[in-house]
This record gives sequence, C-alpha cells and structure tokens, in this order.
Amino acid sequence: MNREVLGELIINSTDSMYRVAKSILKTDEDCHDAISETIVKAYAKIHTLRKDEFAKTWLIRILMNECYGILKRAKRIVPLEEYEDTLESKEKEDYRELYQAIQRLPDKLRIILILYYLEGYSVRECAMVLKISETAAKKRLLRGRNTLKGYLEEA
Repeated sequence: MNREVLGELIINSTDSMYRVAKSILKTDEDCHDAISETIVKAYAKIHTLRKDEFAKTWLIRILMNECYGILKRAKRIVPLEEYEDTLESKEKEDYRELYQAIQRLPDKLRIILILYYLEGYSVRECAMVLKISETAAKKRLLRGRNTLKGYLEEA
C-alpha cells in the first residue's frame, strides 16, 4: 500500500475512527488527539502492513492502542453525567437509556458491540482487531448483548 491509498483510506474512515475513539475516550479533544496520532503512526509504520485488505483493521488497531495509551497517561475516569452533557444535540432523547446502558458496559464488551453493530465489522474482523479468537469474540458479543439487555430491563 502506498501513502496515497492510505490517505484515501483515512479520509473514508474518519467517521468510523471517531466512533471507535469516542467509545473508548469519551471527550472530543482526546478523540481528536488519538485520531491525529493514529494518522501520524500509520504513515510512519505503513511498511508494517502485510496485506492491503486488512488496512482498515490495522488502522483501527493503531487507533485503539492510541486511545488506551491516552487513558493510561491520563489515569482518570469520566463520570457518566459528564459524558451525557457532551452528547450531541442531534441524538434523539429516546435513546438516552440505551446510551447510558452502553456506557455502563465493561470496556471489553462495549468495544466489541461498537465494532460489530455500529461499525459493521464481522465477528472474524472484530477478533482480529481485538487480537482474540473468533470464539472469544462470539462469547463477548453474547455476554455484551445479555448484559445490555439486563441494564435496559433495570431502567
């Protein structure tokens, strides 16, 4: 893959990258920082990409590593109330309980649900991004759905 094709991939993946970053980081500033660092690292490490068809997965993995690095450096937890205040006004009020329930999920369950349902990754691609087996990915999806269902029934 050359730099021009990588640039096109980044442009086409901007929304997807933002949603993944937002599911991990919560604040827009941290998300933008993570995406910026991801782009820089992707260009610097383009030679490490083995197969072009896995370029988006590779890019998302770099992003996730960057997001977790930001969390590790910051060592802070953002309260749910603070996150609710930053939700965009275009999001419908009807989904507030769902957003709250998703945010209550542990990181391992939340990120796989985001990748699978919002980003449209297959179970196999989710497993590759998270560096787990397909069986583990399926189990996490099942656990995530069941936990989410339980949270929604509580509300």
